[in-house]
Amino acid sequence: MKPKLIFQGAEAKIYLQDNIITKERIPKAYRHQDLDLKLRKSRTKREAKLLTKANGLGINTPKILNSEMFSLKIEYLNGEKLSDTLNSYDLKMQLEVIKKLGKETSKLHINEIIHGDLTTSNVILLDNKTYIIDFGLGKISHKIEDKAVDLHLIKEAINAKHFKNSKELFQSFLEGYESNESNDIIKRLEVVEKRGRYKRH
Repeated sequence: MKPKLIFQGAEAKIYLQDNIITKERIPKAYRHQDLDLKLRKSRTKREAKLLTKANGLGINTPKILNSEMFSLKIEYLNGEKLSDTLNSYDLKMQLEVIKKLGKETSKLHINEIIHGDLTTSNVILLDNKTYIIDFGLGKISHKIEDKAVDLHLIKEAINAKHFKNSKELFQSFLEGYESNESNDIIKRLEVVEKRGRYKRH
């Protein structure tokens, strides 16, 4: 089986072959070549570290199979992408699934892992478990602000793609999202939201 291009984004091409995902960071012609090489190398290395750390902690993420200078080989999770399927579930299942996502997100944050692009497009439902994928914009951070931004991103995604039950869904997400810092993070989320509204006006 030849590699099949299944997604091309601004930063990377994603191929599927023999149940293995290959993520290749693509060169950017507008960047100076030395800077481009440095950025692609450091971002690939950082993503591999984040996934390895998360997986080692028992957080539902795909396993890293191999890491090279500009590419990663990652376990393929043959499940349902939540952005495509969440709206088709009955409300009870929607709430259960999104609560599980809240729980996995809290595990990331307790261990100082920031996803950076937390949307339902980066969540796979497989065997009744939610798996968080694509840590290309992720980082390690202890900052309440960074964790609140992750919550802001998932809330925005729910409002945009799953608006019919958006209030109930985000509330269910928060019910799953429990940590020693959760109250502080949710308070900071309100600040992040106000800042976002201010920027739009």
